[in-house]
Amino acid sequence: MPPGFAPLAGEYGDTLPLGRYASTQYLQYAIATVKDRALPRLSDGQKPVQSRILYAMWDMGGRAGTPRKKSARVVGDVLGKFHPHGDASVYDALVRIAQDFTLRYPLVDGEGNFGSRDGDDPAAMRYTEARLTRFADVLLSELDSGTVDFAPNYDGSLQEPQQLPARLPVVLLNGASGIAVGMATEIPSHNLNEVANAAIAMIRDPATSVAALMKYIKGPDFPGGGQIITPRAEMREAYANGRGSVRVRARWNVERLARGQWQVVVYELPPGTSARKVLEEIEWITNPQPKAGKKSLTPEQQREKQLMLSMLDKARDESDRAHPVRLVFEPKSSRIDENDFLNLLLAKTSMETNAALNFVMVGLDGRPAGRSLRDTLAEWVEFRLQTVTRRTRFRLDKVRDRIHVLEGRLIVLLNVDRVVRIIRNADDPKAELIKAFKLTDRQAEDILEMRLRQLAKLEHIKVEQELEGLREDRKGLEKVLKSRKVLEDLVIEEIEADAKAFGDKRRTIIEESEKAVIETPVIDEPVTVIFSKNGWVRARQGWEVDPGTLSFKEGDSLLALLKCRTVDPVVFLDSAGRAYTVNASELPSARGDGAPASSLVDLQSGARIMYAVAGKPDMPVLVASSGGYGFATRIADMVSNRKAGRDFMTVGPGETPIAPVVYEESQARLVAALSASGRMLVFDMAEMRSVSRGRGVIVMGLEEGEKLVAVSLLATPAVKVRGMKGSKEREIHLTGARFEHYVGHRARMGRVLPDKLKPIGFSA
Repeated sequence: MPPGFAPLAGEYGDTLPLGRYASTQYLQYAIATVKDRALPRLSDGQKPVQSRILYAMWDMGGRAGTPRKKSARVVGDVLGKFHPHGDASVYDALVRIAQDFTLRYPLVDGEGNFGSRDGDDPAAMRYTEARLTRFADVLLSELDSGTVDFAPNYDGSLQEPQQLPARLPVVLLNGASGIAVGMATEIPSHNLNEVANAAIAMIRDPATSVAALMKYIKGPDFPGGGQIITPRAEMREAYANGRGSVRVRARWNVERLARGQWQVVVYELPPGTSARKVLEEIEWITNPQPKAGKKSLTPEQQREKQLMLSMLDKARDESDRAHPVRLVFEPKSSRIDENDFLNLLLAKTSMETNAALNFVMVGLDGRPAGRSLRDTLAEWVEFRLQTVTRRTRFRLDKVRDRIHVLEGRLIVLLNVDRVVRIIRNADDPKAELIKAFKLTDRQAEDILEMRLRQLAKLEHIKVEQELEGLREDRKGLEKVLKSRKVLEDLVIEEIEADAKAFGDKRRTIIEESEKAVIETPVIDEPVTVIFSKNGWVRARQGWEVDPGTLSFKEGDSLLALLKCRTVDPVVFLDSAGRAYTVNASELPSARGDGAPASSLVDLQSGARIMYAVAGKPDMPVLVASSGGYGFATRIADMVSNRKAGRDFMTVGPGETPIAPVVYEESQARLVAALSASGRMLVFDMAEMRSVSRGRGVIVMGLEEGEKLVAVSLLATPAVKVRGMKGSKEREIHLTGARFEHYVGHRARMGRVLPDKLKPIGFSA
């Protein structure tokens, strides 16, 4: 028992600190969940509830070829004898191992409604019947051959196997899925012939690499077929690490109809995908609903709807008993390109999806851990060699015991009259027989229990023949135990026999291809982004927008009109210097007040959207903070694909960004900067530094507590400054000598504006 997993008593008497009690109880729960519920065993590929179902059915005689038992009876047996949990959990597990669309090699043969690919619930357990499949013998046939250990059940009244003596690595054949405490598993199914060949290769050469194993195991083989498009190198890496994913897509045919018409018929789907799910996804696209917290559809939803309706005319499910999967898609027109049509369906539905690989399982040492494909096979091979060794010892003991008994019988058959006389006349015939013929207690007991008919002459011949056969068997069994090579050859022979009996062709084809991606087309047209002081944003078509015609919510007003195109990014800058990106085509329309920019992005806590810029990614931008620092950059350096944005400007405590300036390099000769105390500095643009992110350089020297108010770029030596004088707003125009008075170098303090003007900003 590990440290800390101690009984809830001891040094503290009848009391225990709450923290220790909670940690101990949670540890017990975690271990129980990991080992006894959620993760499969490497040895037999089963979770405890699954192996208990199989053992209970085997024990009650519900084997292949026998009449099926009511599922309710099976569940009751499992609950009463081995698994004291809810009946629903046991029945769900029984249903899963009976579904041929869930397991690659089903272990239970069910009769009745055991659910469907579309996720329909199975019938109640009182209506369905079940028995083991022939393949279940791979797990159960050697249970009575001493191959595995048995342990008391939950109440100590019965014995149950701690694991099943699997003749094949079922953990790879049928895979597993489960979520435990702190770990999860996702093992895909594989083809039996491929896994058997890989196991044989591992027996013959224990140093076989993952790359060598992949000569046999081409990749996962799902029950529903499909096509794996992942490059082989990526699959090799996933198998080597025991973690990764493969990209799986549906398979289809294009059926030609009359008058040049055609339709796409899908007959295989990726794992976890059903016909119902695909049709629901198409319905969500063609009949979208506003997202949570939204009053209307987003531009992206509208474009997806328009694109799907422009290409897809009808979609229907024609699946039946003869065709388990038959999804039919009819294009809007026969002139639509087939590849574009299929690419749309693959990209916008789960007809193409990722299947996870996470080889986490409970090993032979009882510890849960992740393993590579090679480690999994190597450990299973070791398990199989152990079980065959135990089976051989068990059978050898049986053979030796039988030989011993038959040798005693042979003595009797050679001395029938004397044996009969001793039995009739002796007070203790057993002791007399042992003394007379030098028998063992076991032989004497067998002789006394023999029937008279077994003393016939023909019986003598049968005993000699049986002895001869048993002695040959004994030689063979002893040879297996003495030679590792013979043991390995025996295991290989048995694996090959099972592969011949149960192997089948691969269902999932592997053909490398590019992931289906479709860009919803955006019409490239001019648009004006309307951004308010309170951070509300909207977009209006065209660049001819009269600011005087715009209306805003009470207390709000226009901050900026940004002319760009629908294909351009719009970047929002928050008070903490983080930049967020939204495509211009995705902004709300200008019919209403728009929407808060903060609702379009994942705004960081404690920040607010302050400014917006828009334009081509290569457009230069001058940014600065109220702390007096700034730098030149480009819109591309501000763009982020993440909704949570990216860290862009470094601002100090109490500082915020000031309005950024988008400019044309040919027109930006001079930089003008204004301080809150009424000073202005003008310097050459060449003195600014161009960086992609950070704090930048000092733009203007500031006194303690003073802030930078605005920056501007000038093409000519003239500037207009807006400011307050008293309670009135004024504008001054500085040119010529008056302008030159403020020209200096970057990072200088600048000079005081005339008339003691308190600047607000620059005028256009």
